[in-house]
Amino acid sequence: MTAARIRPAAEADAAAICEIYNQGIEDRLATLETELRTPEERRHWLKARGPRHPVIVAEDGGRVVGWGSLNAFNPRDAYRHVVDFSIYVERAYRGKGVGKAVLARLVELGRELGYHKMVLSAFPHNAAGMALYERIGFRTVGVYKQQGLLDGRWVDTIVMEKLL
Repeated sequence: MTAARIRPAAEADAAAICEIYNQGIEDRLATLETELRTPEERRHWLKARGPRHPVIVAEDGGRVVGWGSLNAFNPRDAYRHVVDFSIYVERAYRGKGVGKAVLARLVELGRELGYHKMVLSAFPHNAAGMALYERIGFRTVGVYKQQGLLDGRWVDTIVMEKLL
């Protein structure tokens, strides 16, 4: 794939972000979320983001093919230097470097915004995601056993971190 162009998300990206997020929900690879979103809900979500929690998109030929965000880890003040993140890639673009480009930019943004650590919780069966996180320098902290009930079965999540 040609290198995706990474840029800040705009309100006009809400529908594409929604479509890609819904693919992630349907595919059960990246989230315990089960309710599909609407473009309007994603517009409100984008508007509600503050400067310390940006959303970025990856474009290929002017089309949004992936997105990522830095998310509040915990509202307690002691955690203000720890950030969670999300990454979602359009089905047809998975495995083509989009996720890596988005994650690399999120790590840069984390440093620029003064975060000390990035954390994530991932599904062990998402082999591509796990490999990407390890390549970028995340280390496994532990496993939450039976962390969520998804489609009638308990699923584990792996907790990872990267010091910035």
